[in-house]
Amino acid sequence: MPLPRLALLAVLALGSPVSAPPIWAQTVEGDALPVLSIAELGEVLQFDSLFDVLRDEGLAHADDLADRMLPGGAGLGWDRAVDQIYDLRRVRAAFNMALRAELAKTPQHAAEISAFFGSDLGQRVIGLEIEARRAFLDIATEEAARVAADTPETARDPKWRQIQRLIEAGDLVEMNVAGGLSGSLAFMQGLQDSGAYGFTLPMDKLTTDVWGQEAQLRADTSSWLKAYFGLAYAPLTETELETYVAFMESPAGRHYSAALFLALDASFRRISHDLGAAVGEAMQARDI
Repeated sequence: MPLPRLALLAVLALGSPVSAPPIWAQTVEGDALPVLSIAELGEVLQFDSLFDVLRDEGLAHADDLADRMLPGGAGLGWDRAVDQIYDLRRVRAAFNMALRAELAKTPQHAAEISAFFGSDLGQRVIGLEIEARRAFLDIATEEAARVAADTPETARDPKWRQIQRLIEAGDLVEMNVAGGLSGSLAFMQGLQDSGAYGFTLPMDKLTTDVWGQEAQLRADTSSWLKAYFGLAYAPLTETELETYVAFMESPAGRHYSAALFLALDASFRRISHDLGAAVGEAMQARDI
């Protein structure tokens, strides 16, 4: 399932060995609908691998922030603060709580979700998405994928039409733009909370400043999604990709995609706020 671009975006369909334990192990008292075990889901969808990649993305983002906003770049104090902000135990705890709440809203989709992600194709899609996400840690690889995705040949490729359907099914452009703006606002609020401004900016001012990024963020999001999915799904046949897209267009697939996105957005919005506060504190410590 496609992933939010977190550090400022996705929804990836992540998976695990076919021998993994069942995702849905319990039942709701009084009926036969299964209740999600987040621990089992995390094993099936390889959340450990996913969050390792997201943490690496976050650390790279933090280094970029230090280079742009702190004189002399990162230092020992900054590195310690960032390490605490991206502590995976804390991040995973917030994510698990949000994901459990979202998936519990429609437990009737349990069997469909379990069946797809436990299939050979589900496992393969998951692996390809993780590999592509990690590959994008290299800027040159991401730039090459963007160039390859923006060609006349790509526009004529039937698989690109399938990818467009996948993007539309998950409302991925809108979801990522909203998540990016939310993260930017949280960062600015964190910066303000640190006292770095020396005064309090009205919320409407912060919101207006953040909204000014919307057009650029929308264009970049569309370009990134096209490049990412083009790289991730290149090894799939049209038939395989069609099966995956059809699942993601189903009610179960749409709900699962939205649930993962909202859970990731909730946990990383806090990270954005804490990064803003850390930048503000570092700026004041260095007497900017």
